[in-house]
Amino acid sequence: MNSQFFLALLLPLALLAQTGEDIARLIDERPEPEDMVSDMTMTLTSKKGQTRTLQVHSVRKGEDRMIIWFLAPADDRGVAFLKIEHADKDDEMRMWLPSFNKIRRISSSKKGESFMGSDLSYEDMTSRTLDEYTYSLLGEDELDGVAVWKLESTPKPELRSSYSRHVAWVRKSDAMILKEESYNRAGNLQKYRTIESKKQDKYDVITRMYVKDVLKNHTTELLFENVELDTGVDDKLFHERNLRRLP
Repeated sequence: MNSQFFLALLLPLALLAQTGEDIARLIDERPEPEDMVSDMTMTLTSKKGQTRTLQVHSVRKGEDRMIIWFLAPADDRGVAFLKIEHADKDDEMRMWLPSFNKIRRISSSKKGESFMGSDLSYEDMTSRTLDEYTYSLLGEDELDGVAVWKLESTPKPELRSSYSRHVAWVRKSDAMILKEESYNRAGNLQKYRTIESKKQDKYDVITRMYVKDVLKNHTTELLFENVELDTGVDDKLFHERNLRRLP
């Protein structure tokens, strides 16, 4: 084994990361399961304190394929969402709307729209490719007593993002994002999210995500349960015809 490589294995992440791009690469290289199956409770809270709760079943394979079925409440039962990301062409995003008996295709021009009335947009539902952003290390900080880096990510113009930049608080020990602020094209803070996770097998699995749109004073809480990892999900599942089939 190369001696320099062996030395690098012994160094903590905090010493390996010197630039914003270094930190972004550490985040990108974190171990991720081949696939994940989970149940999710999504609670939406309006500025008046009114709440709406949705029950969801989701299956993800890698970072580029996801299918979601809404199971409750009754008026949303059967609605489903499919995402397939591509490296060389526009991503595919489709919604099955049983009450209209139709598939809605989400074009790239609509990716800033809200997903099912939540504080997540369709863009938030897609993964971020490392080379589609530029990165700056804003400094080091503590978040709830945990040592973090503050990392700024700026989308490149060709991405046509609905955001101007993101600022993330990244845990130094394992490059896990604990909090992130997202700014709109006018440069104003649009929303922030906080993330809680736990170790499952060899992965850090998200257990709770809280998102607040500060301009609308609206929040979304996501709770993840019954998480199964590396179950061998078949690629054939991620097809438009399966949107109509509740799990």
